[in-house]
Amino acid sequence: MIIAPSILSCDFGNIENETKMLHASKADWLHIDVMDGNFVPNISFGFPVLKNVRQHTDKTLDVHLMISNPDLYIDEFVESGADIITVHFEACTHLHRTIQHIKSKGVKAGVALNPHTPVAVLEDIICDLDLVLIMSVNPGYGGQKFISSSVGKVQKLKSLIDSSNSSALIEIDGGVNLETGKQLEKAGADALVAGSFVFNSEKPEETIARLKEL
Repeated sequence: MIIAPSILSCDFGNIENETKMLHASKADWLHIDVMDGNFVPNISFGFPVLKNVRQHTDKTLDVHLMISNPDLYIDEFVESGADIITVHFEACTHLHRTIQHIKSKGVKAGVALNPHTPVAVLEDIICDLDLVLIMSVNPGYGGQKFISSSVGKVQKLKSLIDSSNSSALIEIDGGVNLETGKQLEKAGADALVAGSFVFNSEKPEETIARLKEL
């Protein structure tokens, strides 16, 4: 299981040390939630924070763009240190073109689906994707309750990937803990994003290690 702690839940006033802690932990990726206050009702951070995080780790930076018009910013996110760029299906009018743009920059490309968006919309592009991110909460804020129907959604996505001979990984974001993580692992998930569950725990590194054992 790939574990990708979300720095959205870290102490922003201490982001350098938080990044170094994640670097020293068993985390595989660092998940970077970028919000613009337009596509989702919250604003997080952008290029300067991503560049700062990049300076303190060589682990994979998994950048999740919860923004409108992501095509306008792909090049700069790559230049700022992104290794994976995931855009929302709901934000891309020409999704295939956007995915090809990301891949042309030498980074991996993913597509995120909001809770109301069915897996079937990816049928014609699944073989072009490196990753599919299932939102198991409504995007915009950390600490929300896990949407239980997400488990069945992962199963449907796993079936689509297998039947299409796609190599896309399945990532889940929202309400992940040891209980929901185990359910998602059984359903076919490859990667788990965990924010508040990690950073609100007394020993974040130990919590990451326990998730890694799922």
